[in-house]
Amino acid sequence: MSVAFVPDWLRGKAVVSQETIQQLLEENDQLIRCIVEYQNKGWAHECVQYQQVLHRNLIYLATIADASPASTPEAME
Repeated sequence: MSVAFVPDWLRGKAVVSQETIQQLLEENDQLIRCIVEYQNKGWAHECVQYQQVLHRNLIYLATIADASPASTPEAME
């Protein structure tokens, strides 16, 4: 199960740590590798579930990014 899955009763109440974000990025890397492998084997239908989890993770990360304060140019250096 993806680390992005949060029960309804916990949504909006969890603090997102850098560790959680890193876990999601690593999970996304693995999902992409599995999707590519399945597609190379001609098993496109079998990779749909992995694409759905990847999509959910990406939306979750985008939501976190949108909710975060904008980075200043000094912080980016």
